[in-house]
Amino acid sequence: MPFLPRLRTTAAPVAQESREDDAEAAQPRLDSRKSKETGATQTASDDQVSEDVQIGVQKIEATTSVWTRWHLILAYILSVNILEFSLALWSDYNLSFRIFLIYFVDSMQQQITNVLTPYVTSSFKQHSLTAATGIMSNLIGGLTKLPLAKILDIWGRPHGLAVMMVFLTVGLIMMAGCNNVKTYCAAQVFYWIGQNGISYSLNIFIADTSTLKNRSLMFAFASSPYIATTWIGGPAAASFLSGAGFRWGFGTFAIVTPVVCTPVLVLFIWNYHKAKMAGLMPARDSNKTWIQSIKHYAIEFDLLGLILIAGGLALFLLPFSLYSYQADGWRSALVICMIVFGGLLLIAFGLYEKYLAPKTFIPWSLLTDRTVLGAYILAGTLFVSFYIWDSYFYSFLVVVNNESIAHANYITNIYSIGSCFWAIVVGIIIRFTGRFKWLALYFGVPLTILGVALMIHFRQPDVNIGYIIMCQIFIAFAGGTLVICEQMAAMAAASHQFVAVVLAVEAMFSNVGGAIGSTIAAAIWTGVFPKALKRYLPAEAQPRLMEIYGDLTVQSSFPVGSPTRDAISRAYGDAQRDMLIASAAVLAIAVVSVVVWRDIKVKDFRQVKGLVV
Repeated sequence: MPFLPRLRTTAAPVAQESREDDAEAAQPRLDSRKSKETGATQTASDDQVSEDVQIGVQKIEATTSVWTRWHLILAYILSVNILEFSLALWSDYNLSFRIFLIYFVDSMQQQITNVLTPYVTSSFKQHSLTAATGIMSNLIGGLTKLPLAKILDIWGRPHGLAVMMVFLTVGLIMMAGCNNVKTYCAAQVFYWIGQNGISYSLNIFIADTSTLKNRSLMFAFASSPYIATTWIGGPAAASFLSGAGFRWGFGTFAIVTPVVCTPVLVLFIWNYHKAKMAGLMPARDSNKTWIQSIKHYAIEFDLLGLILIAGGLALFLLPFSLYSYQADGWRSALVICMIVFGGLLLIAFGLYEKYLAPKTFIPWSLLTDRTVLGAYILAGTLFVSFYIWDSYFYSFLVVVNNESIAHANYITNIYSIGSCFWAIVVGIIIRFTGRFKWLALYFGVPLTILGVALMIHFRQPDVNIGYIIMCQIFIAFAGGTLVICEQMAAMAAASHQFVAVVLAVEAMFSNVGGAIGSTIAAAIWTGVFPKALKRYLPAEAQPRLMEIYGDLTVQSSFPVGSPTRDAISRAYGDAQRDMLIASAAVLAIAVVSVVVWRDIKVKDFRQVKGLVV
């Protein structure tokens, strides 16, 4: 996005690369020394809080300056200590376990939500809207990380965590009480804003307290709860569905989430207070009137730009999943107006950012850096591809492969298990080699393309489920590699001041990519599946066509091997084939997006201040 000079922040220096790319690097390596006490690489300026960065960044640098060594060690080690598991809730030092516990609870709640969603839409006889429920939530969830990055940078890290905790809790309460798909979609927006926001806030905390060479391993460690919760989510969701109902599946976590998050929030605030008492916190300008404050933050958050891009993307993407519900289809006045006005708003956003916006989120020189932009395009491409083939994958397993709720959840979550496990391996490799481009280019991208392409053939009726699992494993290992590498590429090209922003924009590309992928999946589904059903269903089942189309439980209620069940499976196969062809084709962009990266070596320079890993 273009930037206007007035009130513009300066571009972040680009991190030093390998010897082969020294001519392109913009930031000299820092001479470093080893701290005998902490074992972390330190620089001479580590004891001083930066004065030329935003207030929130100064606050976290002040906070890391007053961390005790045990705070930091426990933040990354004690969460795997079984003995500390029972003591963690009472230990003043065990911030780490509480952070790990939040990741654990969030991941389990996400697993359960993903399983329950098709049953929620089916309960309202609108199973075909399963993908559509994720379009706005993915879109808004990604875009809100931009203002959240500003909240973290301007007000501070605890403030962002508190706001996201409220959004997540409200979303869970709304999902528990929803009475139609519209309310559920709105609840999903609140839920994913909060869920993604909490994870993002904690990721920024990890970035603030780790050196660049260790950060990939720390990020991988943070995602490790998914390895365990994958096995919990399916049975837990099945238990709710067969017992208390899906509403209590959401209501339970509306109670648990605040209980788990609040202790971490309190500890963050305590350490901020500790830094303030030490005289390290920057002074705040409190002389503004409320009108001046509103104007100030509207400019800082680029409020008009956010409204333009959010509205434009929403109006442009939603018609692709909703057109089949209009009498005139694509010729409907509503569909045409949404696409046209959505496109105009996106154009207006680009023009506003270039010529009118007094302040934008990220310097133009950093956004157009080939490594950063390549990382963003890779993030968006991977999510487009993933959501195309994943949106109806769970339903396919239940209907076509006749898997139980728990077993279908296990299979769909092979990606979560494999990618989170493999990300730790990738983090260790980057820790010792200091490089990440080769992992993405020669391993991650080719393996992703192979896994998706093979599923075109294997995700069909009467194909052994083992082949589908094999493809999932390929994609999981590739995904664990690429997600870590793309984040490292974006962060390696920025200074500490812009870490929160570059990760926010990376998340925006990911979430918008997810929204586009869900849109394409919904468009293919609504365009292919009902027509295939009409073609394959036996005459006696034709009167129930719309009922079968709209309800997963009805689809799976017919006996396996019956003509109706076979017809439904064939229709699934037709839709899945088209989805996977589109998903594989999109991945061609991923190859180019990685090739353009600089081969940055992350071992030899320091990005953050204070006591860090």
